[in-house]
Order: sequence, then C-alpha cells, then structure tokens
Amino acid sequence: MANLEEFKKNWIRPFLFYGNNPLSLIGGALTSASALVLIGFWVIDVFGHGGSENPYLGIIIDLCLPGLFILGLLLIPVGIAWRQRKLKAAGQVPSVYPEVNLRDPAFRHGIEYVVIATFINFVIVGTATYRGVAYMDTPSFCGQSCHVMSPEWTNYHVSSHAGVACTACHIAPGLTGFVHAKVNGTKQLGMVLFNKVPRPIMAGDKIPPANVTCLNCHNPERQIGDRLLVETHYGDDATNSMTRTIAVLHIGGRDGNGNLSGIHGAHLSHIEYVATDDAHQTIPWVGKTNSDGSVTEYVSSDAKGNGPKHVMDCIDCHNRAAHSFSTAEQALNKDMAQGSPSAALPFVHKQGIALLKAEYTSPADATTKITSGLDDFYRTQYPAVWSGQRAQIDQAAKTLARIYGNNVFPFMKVTWGTHPNNIGHNDYPGCFRCHDGSHTAKDGKSITNDCSTCHNLVAVDEANPKQLTALGIQ
Repeated sequence: MANLEEFKKNWIRPFLFYGNNPLSLIGGALTSASALVLIGFWVIDVFGHGGSENPYLGIIIDLCLPGLFILGLLLIPVGIAWRQRKLKAAGQVPSVYPEVNLRDPAFRHGIEYVVIATFINFVIVGTATYRGVAYMDTPSFCGQSCHVMSPEWTNYHVSSHAGVACTACHIAPGLTGFVHAKVNGTKQLGMVLFNKVPRPIMAGDKIPPANVTCLNCHNPERQIGDRLLVETHYGDDATNSMTRTIAVLHIGGRDGNGNLSGIHGAHLSHIEYVATDDAHQTIPWVGKTNSDGSVTEYVSSDAKGNGPKHVMDCIDCHNRAAHSFSTAEQALNKDMAQGSPSAALPFVHKQGIALLKAEYTSPADATTKITSGLDDFYRTQYPAVWSGQRAQIDQAAKTLARIYGNNVFPFMKVTWGTHPNNIGHNDYPGCFRCHDGSHTAKDGKSITNDCSTCHNLVAVDEANPKQLTALGIQ
C-alpha cells in the first residue's frame, strides 16, 4: 500500500498536473478516438462481414490511424514538458502536487475536456475514415489518385466492363483476400511514394482466379452457340480499299443434355499449363485431366526453360477483359468503319498508321504532331483535298490523337503491343500458345490446331461478301 501511495505521489499526481494543458488533452483525445476507430475495424475484420475489400484500405488501417494514434501519444509528453517549463519559469511549481480528486474543479475540467474532445475526434476520425474507405472503393480512386494507373484508367472507360468496380475483379472475397488486399495496398503506396513502380505495370499472376471473381457474374457453361464476327479492314492504297472478313465463332458451352461443345466446352475440364514468362505467352507444357482421372501431358517440340504450373481459367484467354489495348491497325480500322477518319481522304489509312506509330514524348506532343503531320501531308501532297475537305481532315486528326491517347502512354512505357491480348491469334500468339500443332503427347496425339474447331471462315478479305448482302448487313 505504501508503494502505491508513493507511486501516486511521485508519478500519477505530477503527470496529471502537468498533463492538464490543451496540447496534452488534445493528444489524449486524439489517441483515444483513433484507437476506438482502429478497434472497430479490427472487430469488423475478425467477426463481421461488412468491411470493405478495397486493396488500399491498408493505407488507412495500417498507416493513417496508427499514425494519428502515435501523434496523439507524442502530443501528451510535449504538452507536459511545455507546461512544466512554463511553470518553472514563472516560479509556480507547487511543492506538493494536487491530489487526484474529482471534486477538484481543475481536475474535473480536464477530464471533461478529454471526454468531449474524444467524442468530437471520434466522430471526425470515424466519419473521415468511412468516407475515405467509401471513396477508395470507387474506380475513380484507383484510376485517378495514382497517376501511374493512367493507362488502365483510360482503357477501362472504353472496355466492356466500364462501370464495374475495380475491386470486383482485382480482389478475392473472404478474409484471405481482404488481408492480402490490405497488405498489397500498403505496398503499392510505398512503391508510388518512393517511385519504385514498374513501368509498364504488368498484371502477371496478381489477378485472382476467375472462379472467385469473374464467375460471380459470368457462367462459362452457358450454351452460347455460334456467333457471327465481321471484321473490316482498309488498305494502304489511295482509295483506302475496304475488305471484310467473316467468321462464325463456335463459342459453345454446355447444352441442356450436358453435352460440351465449342471453345468454352473444350476448356471446361481441368487443364494445367507451364508458362516460362510473366505474361504467359510461352507455354511449353500442358496437362489435361481426362474423365477417368488420368492426365495427358502435351509438350512443345521447341520447349525451353521451365516455370510454375498454373490452372487454366477464363482470364488465360480473356486476359484483357477490362483493359484491352488495341493495335494501331485494329483501332484505326474500327474507327474508319464508323466514319472517321473518312475513307474519302486519299491514303488516310497509310498515313494514319505512320502517324500513330511514330514516337512522341507525351499525349499532348502526339496530339500536336499528329494534327500538324496530317495537315501538312494533305496541304503538300493533295492541296485540292486540303482546301476542300478541311473539316474531314481536322476530324481525322482528332480521331488519330484519341486512338493514340487511349493506347500509348510514354511515361509508363506502354506502347503498341506492350499488353498482348490472348483472344484470337492474329496479332498475338493467343490461341497458338497451345494450339500450334507442336504440343504433342507420348502417344503422338497433339493439341488440335484445326481452325474449324473454333471457327469457320466464311469470307476472307473480300470487298463485298455476298453473305453480308444476303443477311442484309451493309
């Protein structure tokens, strides 16, 4: 008992006496409020299911709130030292420190100050934290707060997944995905702060498997059947000669009788593969589990190197579902088919490709040079067109600048072809990573590269395919 009284006299009383100052009281309130908010988040993480799955939530929980907690702790001794120095200078240090007594107005006032300030800080910190988490759950935060995400943010708006929250595809559900997201978000913040962000940013194996993300909305077993694909191409001649290719894609799926067919049906079984590069463009080994449980291994004839095994899922083919960067030819052909640049402008396709593939330091530099380059071309080579079709030339320049701005980002080292698209096989290896005819099993059977398995070509680079006329498609 004597030791307790001595402790109160020599430590508790001086601490509370000198701590009764605005700076220390604010520190105590700030520490208490941030601690309450932190505890609330921890409780939700462990026992609840209402927490956010945002990858950047770790910034608040692991950095901001602990930072406020420590700041509050630091303010307490700073305030105590400040008041002690002030009273010593004024010669007002008491010989006996006041007792801890709620009947003492000064002591009671300090307690009331801490309680009120804690409540106010709790409301402020809690509200700010909630609003911060809600904001970080929006695509605009992921795309605009970090300038390094500009390529993905720009392309997101022109994708089929525009409007889908980033967290729906990039964060796996459940506690494991939540914890991983927080840790990864904090790591990403550090990379941005210290300029350690890789350029370009490659997804690699960072995307959760499709069965915990994509399949929340999509059903690969749904019987889709066949789909008609019409691609329009323009030549590099003076008339920008237009041709069309028509293909019937056998998407397939599982029909009402449980039969598998088409592209989706062929890949619904358990398939593993080995990739020797981060982008999964080189696949030397494929293993398919058969209905009897046996595994057929297919090895490429030019297999080199090794790597970890991956279970094949949707995103191995649909790897650019929300951030699909086009090739210069793809983008220009698509926009020309929609009327801009106008095919009436001589050599606009050839000149447009040349301008798109030229090197520029920034999107602004590209816009300036593309505009002036196209204008100079027609002014010097086709003065009659330049004087008579200025509006079409100006519109063509705007379209070319937009195409460049949606696909090339020099500061992130993203250019044409940086991000391969595994759908198809015309511009990137895609299907031919496995369906190249050289992946062979021990029994001599190869992974098929028969075109008709996935599609039938109805017309190839024809000026006026009669099939489109018969279908009433112009």
